[in-house]
Amino acid sequence: MTIKLTLFSAVGSLVLGTVVAGMRVSPVPVARWAGTAYVAVFRNTPLTLILVFCSLGLYSTLGMNLASEGPTSLADNNFRWAVIGLSIYTAAFVCESLRSGINTVPMGQSEAGRSLGLSFLQNLRIIVLPQAFRSVIAPLGSVFIALTKNTTVASAISVAEASFLMKNMIETEAALLAIGLIFTLGFVILTLPAGLLFGHLAKRFEVAR
Repeated sequence: MTIKLTLFSAVGSLVLGTVVAGMRVSPVPVARWAGTAYVAVFRNTPLTLILVFCSLGLYSTLGMNLASEGPTSLADNNFRWAVIGLSIYTAAFVCESLRSGINTVPMGQSEAGRSLGLSFLQNLRIIVLPQAFRSVIAPLGSVFIALTKNTTVASAISVAEASFLMKNMIETEAALLAIGLIFTLGFVILTLPAGLLFGHLAKRFEVAR
């Protein structure tokens, strides 16, 4: 469940974070303001609060179901709301990492694109973003490693990820230290290869300036 939460949330935050980063560098003042407000709000809001709001506020109170009725309806809804909450929260950090990459792209390249008749979105998609992503592979890796660890917060809305299982095992087993070490080792196994992979990719696709 932890791996599923991480993968789905990573994709969601990458897509949403890219859109918000585009808004942050947009020539339209309203879009820039909205992007700045998004980052300021969600980067400074506790993740637990976002997940609880999604589950209790949007799902339980407003009845916004993300899964069809059935025996697994509650678990499915909690999982999907956890993915949405994690994606919204992590997108703010993806946006800032990507914006720092956009700032490394020489201004002359953007001006050259505009002189060729490219619109802002075409310039962003074809010229700026490909270079920006290559510049921020390592920082994005750190964001996604943090996301892996943040999935433990999903236990606050009863999603059966690692920390939720650990809590249940501690309540029924006496070997507290062994259980803690097992789950710690599990997270190291998940995050260490990811860190090495992103480090390798950063060197492999590094942009020479």
